[in-house]
Amino acid sequence: MASPQSRLTLAHISKRYPAVLANDDVSLTVQPGEIHAVLGENGAGKSTLMKIIYGSVKPDAGEVRFNGQVVHIRNPQEARALGIAMVFQHFSLFDTLTVAENVWLGVERSLSLEQVRQKITEKATEYGLDIDPDRPVHSLSVGEMQRVEIIRALLTDPQLLILDEPTSVLTPQAVERLFVVLRRLADQGCSILYISHKLHEIRALCTACTVLRGGRVTGVCDPRQESNASLSRLMIGSEPPALRHRQVTAGLPVLEVRGLSLPRADQFGVDLHDIQFEVRAGEVVGIAGVSGNGQQALMYALSGEDTRAHSAMVRMSGTDAGQLGPRERRALGLHFVPEERLGRGAVPTLSLAHNLMLTRSNAVGAFGWIHVARLRQQASDIISRFNVKAGGPDAAARSLSGGNLQKYIVGREIDAAPRLLIVSQPTWGVDVGAAAQIRAAILALRDSGTAVLVVSEELDELFEVSDRLHVMARGRLSPSLHRSEATVQRIGEWMSGLWEDTATTAGAAAGHGKDGKHVPA
Repeated sequence: MASPQSRLTLAHISKRYPAVLANDDVSLTVQPGEIHAVLGENGAGKSTLMKIIYGSVKPDAGEVRFNGQVVHIRNPQEARALGIAMVFQHFSLFDTLTVAENVWLGVERSLSLEQVRQKITEKATEYGLDIDPDRPVHSLSVGEMQRVEIIRALLTDPQLLILDEPTSVLTPQAVERLFVVLRRLADQGCSILYISHKLHEIRALCTACTVLRGGRVTGVCDPRQESNASLSRLMIGSEPPALRHRQVTAGLPVLEVRGLSLPRADQFGVDLHDIQFEVRAGEVVGIAGVSGNGQQALMYALSGEDTRAHSAMVRMSGTDAGQLGPRERRALGLHFVPEERLGRGAVPTLSLAHNLMLTRSNAVGAFGWIHVARLRQQASDIISRFNVKAGGPDAAARSLSGGNLQKYIVGREIDAAPRLLIVSQPTWGVDVGAAAQIRAAILALRDSGTAVLVVSEELDELFEVSDRLHVMARGRLSPSLHRSEATVQRIGEWMSGLWEDTATTAGAAAGHGKDGKHVPA
């Protein structure tokens, strides 16, 4: 039994939903000043357990103690009053409000909006989480939204801070800065519950770890004494298979972007400046960069959501596509995975089967009849092929865990056999086994002759799957760099836009011209 001095004690917590037993007799103890990891594959029950602690979900059975006292947390407001703050994997921000207004909703009413704006600026500067308090949330990238959530939690001076995948869209440099902050908070007595699929982060940061599998606790360990392989075995019962990245000869260009320049769509956006690159059949091109440097604007211009570019600025399969919409680009073989899962990648209230209609033209027959049986079979095949934990093809998209929904969306687009696949943040919030599966599927698609463009803030991921890499900074795109010559240090420097001095040297060493094309010897 935990001592009364424990910050948090969960005893025999259970929570059942109609289709799944999310938590099954879970017990967990967190001490003051402890950074405690909760590790498990997608659908293991981690997020449900965190929501119980934060008052968003009521347990069916079990006891919660906070600072030695039994508590019944009925809602997040009561949790915050106790000193519990949480940063969700799926953000709880109002799109139409500014950053400051969103944060103001979650702090004590004695503060004015102007005081909150000042505190946001101070915290952002202190922790290196750059954000403009006057920007409306709808203009932010996913990474920038995450910064807002972290700052909002830190402003409450919590005794217990719950972080659900906090570094999923942060650069290595930003992760290091965040770790400094978290260690300082722990030194001051704040307890931290840390959910992440990045095993190296858990080993570097956390001092204790509880492992969940299928809703049950399957192990407790000190992650500092474990390896990535041993943690993986605790989490999924095995080590993920090693990726096989074999050399291939790329074919003809499938995507060509030439001189793409676009003014920002709103005052808080990023101008695109003379973007030039190409993706050829049978290769994966990666784009790295800190969130908010124009990646979102580029994705909109490539997917067809933004058609302001001149036609010839974007060519797909030899056709000028700059002013074509998403439907016309799909007809040219483009399939697209956006970084936002719910609302853009999937309609939350629709079933997995009906979500296929977003990108499958064969789902609707003559006279507008929907081929329901065909959709259900296709959805079942994707669920099986990509090991998606869901209540079948009729399950609503919003009923899936974040990682399982990501597997389904990526699987949906890969299953369509595209000529060109553009995917943004392919393994955001996905466990190590599922991440390996998605990356292997991307490489298999490449090997089949598909051109693949991956935009990611996970450098390890880009190094694993990419044949060539670019870096995006302040709306500009770096020259191309072969995977074998890319290092964390070089890419980190280029993320600050510092490729001008090294581009010529790197290009000469790699045999590339200044536009990133290979120059024969």
